This record gives sequence, structure tokens and C-alpha cells, in this order.
Amino acid sequence: MKFTKMHGAGNDFVVIDGVRQSVNLTPEQLRLLADRNFGVGCDQILLVEKAQSKEADFRYRIFNADGGEVEQCGNGARCFVRFVHDQKLTGKREIVVETKSGLIVPKLEDDGRVTVNMGAPIFTAERIPFTEGTGQVSEPLQVGDEIVHISVLSMGNPHAVQVVGDVENAPVNKLGPLIERHERFPKRVNAGFMQVLDRHSIKLRVYERGTGETLACGTGACAAVVAGIRLGLVQSPVHVLTRGGSLSIAWDGVGHPVMLTGPAITVFSGEITL
Repeated sequence: MKFTKMHGAGNDFVVIDGVRQSVNLTPEQLRLLADRNFGVGCDQILLVEKAQSKEADFRYRIFNADGGEVEQCGNGARCFVRFVHDQKLTGKREIVVETKSGLIVPKLEDDGRVTVNMGAPIFTAERIPFTEGTGQVSEPLQVGDEIVHISVLSMGNPHAVQVVGDVENAPVNKLGPLIERHERFPKRVNAGFMQVLDRHSIKLRVYERGTGETLACGTGACAAVVAGIRLGLVQSPVHVLTRGGSLSIAWDGVGHPVMLTGPAITVFSGEITL
């Protein structure tokens, strides 16, 4: 099977062309691909398929390193449009892509970066889903022996964002897995830790559902900026500094889509026998 290794701000992917080759991977094969010792190594596997609806150009499927399929991935969406363009699967610079959570519209910019219309954030607890959520901007969550205050929303996938004073020393690897699998999140959740630097910049670390901490998380960056704006801490546009690089997020408020801009880099291509 042919594949391409890519990354968006250090969030890395194995991207597979399911248009020109037949691809039907088991969870075990997905985990092998993602394994950094015995496979190619990545945070997520991205599968390019033919669109199932007339409105879309392609279908986009996302699998976490644990082999589970998820709804959305912002950094992956940018790599997706770079991949289909570089592979000459399309000549369009802006495409419409089906995801498990709906349509997204990524666009290849003249400077090589990619902008993705990620759609409007969702705050309804049932749709996130978040059990016993009130819809407030900040909600208390009992995690072990402590209570943390989180902003809960969906960017096509669930996020719980908390504000911290120093993100580098935040207990990401302690609280991250506890929040990810908290009983109030029936489909688990991505746990974000955000430090506000000024009105237009933040630092962010994200413990991702099914993967663990990654160097960057596109939907996590969108969720953090939305939470920061709703809390009155930042103003759009916001520069998001992650351990793997920087992303730019713009959001005009409730009901409006979140626009995510950042790099999409091809590392290498190869073939693997599974």
C-alpha cells in the first residue's frame, strides 16, 4: 500500500489515497501504521476517498493511533488539501470535503499555507456530547480529588478547554487522560490547556482523544480560541503557539464558522506491506 507521511505544525499523519487504490484497513493494521517503533508512526491516519454526495469533491476519514475512527481533524484537513493537490487528484485550490461530522472547505493559499472553514462551533451539551452540561461558558468538572473549570464545545469533535497560568508546567499528562475518559463525556474528549499571552495570542497544549498529547491540534486550537473569546480573554484573530508550530484562528462569534490557517508539509512517501 502506498502512503505519504505529512505534518501540520508537528501533528503528523499517514495519508492514504483510497481513490486510486483499494484500501480496507482493520483496527490492528491502523495501529501498526501509527506505531512509531514497528510501523510508519503518526498521530492519525487520513484516508482520501471518493465523495458520497454531489456537493463534495472528496470524502475524508480520520483514524486515531488507537485504530478508532473520529469525526474531525483540523491539521489533517490542511494536509488533506495539500495531498490531493500534489497528487493531482484535483486542480482546485479550494475543495469541499465530506467528514463524519459534515462538510468542510479547505483552501490552498498562495503562500503554501492552507485555510480551512471548520464550520460553526457547537455549544449544545447533547450534541457535544457532555452529560449534565448547562451550556455555560465555564463549567466545573470533578477530576479525581480536584475541580477544574472547563469550556466545553464541539468543533465536529468534542473539546474541554481550561485556562492555565503556565502551559509548560500544566499537568497535561496527569489531568489529560482523566478528562479524556471522564464519565461525563460519553464519546471521550480532547483536553486543552490554554495560556493567554495577550489579546491576540495564546499558547496551547492538547491531550487528544485516542492519541495522547500531540505537538499541535487544529480543532483544539479552534476550540481554545472560541473559548477564549467567549470568556472575554482574547479577540479575533488569534495566534496560537503550539509545541510544533503556530496556527492562526479567526472567529466572528456565535453562528459564524471558525477559520483555521496553518502549514501543511509533506515529509516523505513510501510503500508498506501489511
